[in-house]
Amino acid sequence: MITTAPKDIDSYIAGFPKEVQGLLQQIRSLIQENAPEATECIKYGMPTFDLHGNLVHFAAFVHHIGFYSVPTLQEEFTADLQDYKVGNGSVQFPLHQPLPTELITKIVKYRVQENLAAVSILETT
Repeated sequence: MITTAPKDIDSYIAGFPKEVQGLLQQIRSLIQENAPEATECIKYGMPTFDLHGNLVHFAAFVHHIGFYSVPTLQEEFTADLQDYKVGNGSVQFPLHQPLPTELITKIVKYRVQENLAAVSILETT
């Protein structure tokens, strides 16, 4: 586990066991593929993708990977999330289960459209 604040996503991922690193890298790759204009950074101590504001965050914990797509995760994906523990704008993917890559892709694509729409509204006002 990480003991110092990571400076970038590579150093964040490197702080975990190999099997967890693979899952984190898989999430990172899915986000990169579906939000190629987003930039990587660390916010709140977590890997974050930014596209005209926070797009998504993710973080590894002892038993799960937290995936954060505030503010609309639960509202838009209630049916998709019924098998997972959810919080306010977050979902927990257990480490002992395969990552739901289709769901992650769907959420990222939705968040891209949501952020781009918000920018468009600001530009027209």
